[in-house]
Amino acid sequence: MLRRKHMKKFVKTAGGMLFACLMCGGISAKPKKTTLTMLISRDQPMSGIQAVCDSAEKSLGIKVEMEVTSSGIDLDNMVKTRLASGDVPDLIVYNTGSLLAPLDPQNNFINLSGESFSPRINKAFRDSASIDGQLYAIPFGLSQAGAVMYNKKVYKKYGLSVPKTWKQFIANCDVLRKNGVTAIIGTFKDSWTSQVLFLGDSYNVCKAVPDFPAQFEKGNMKYATTPAALRSWQKLADTTSYYNKDYLASTVSDGCDKLASGEGAHYIMLTDNVLPQIASLYPDKIDDIGVFAIPGDTAEDNGITVWMPSGIYGSKNSRHVEAIKKFLNYYMSDAGLDVYCSALDVISGPMPVNNYTP
Repeated sequence: MLRRKHMKKFVKTAGGMLFACLMCGGISAKPKKTTLTMLISRDQPMSGIQAVCDSAEKSLGIKVEMEVTSSGIDLDNMVKTRLASGDVPDLIVYNTGSLLAPLDPQNNFINLSGESFSPRINKAFRDSASIDGQLYAIPFGLSQAGAVMYNKKVYKKYGLSVPKTWKQFIANCDVLRKNGVTAIIGTFKDSWTSQVLFLGDSYNVCKAVPDFPAQFEKGNMKYATTPAALRSWQKLADTTSYYNKDYLASTVSDGCDKLASGEGAHYIMLTDNVLPQIASLYPDKIDDIGVFAIPGDTAEDNGITVWMPSGIYGSKNSRHVEAIKKFLNYYMSDAGLDVYCSALDVISGPMPVNNYTP
């Protein structure tokens, strides 16, 4: 009898301990979620990144809160100001290439060179996202081209052919203007879009002067004194009379609307800023849009200028460095890339990741 009493007492005590453990979360408690912040401009395609963030929250317990902001020079100034003030988000979606070095990545961003996904990254992107051989970003999305997007129905209506020279392109623009069609869509309210023509002409510049980019960065060559490079600026000057009247008040979104509707015939832009938006908003119009390279001066040699995507950078001074790395590792896994690409309305270019096809 005494033994049974002791057993009952033990059961009651053990039950009380179990109840207390459950109450305090000692058993079967869910891991606490980590919340990361991300700064991203409104001109970036959002469907893919949003899908990855949603998936990461479910599978990793990492929630990403996006701060969507302006683009162009406003974004440049904001990023520099935030880095200088210490008010830095955990993740930043920003340009790669020449705009990286002024951000002092060695002191501001996580060095990703030793991460397991690093060897997967295409050399072209790696070079654009590295300083002194150290990698600081993963590709945000797809590679793209700086090119001329055109409305194929408008071309057919006026009997136009895809031009193989700049002279032929301007002749097409003359036909369109004569018929009351906006020949070239300008969206210079987003000021950065004014650069796409002369930067997108890089294929033609480099064909004539292969070492121009390297010599330009060293200060040994200038656009003004290099005839092949100056030609790109002359092309920009040639376009000024063909823009829509509201080109200074129009945004990229406005440009997509004008191109899809046929209000404008040509839009000189980055493919990944245009094609996904048209595919999403006007899915019945996407097949009406074609793409050709910014023409050179000879029909025998045509090539297109390829842009690396923006990068996703992790703040070196974040309280959540390990969570940032975990998120970036997931983003660069086949599972993460599949989630990203599956959410897109159109695949507008290759992902700069070795041995991966969207």
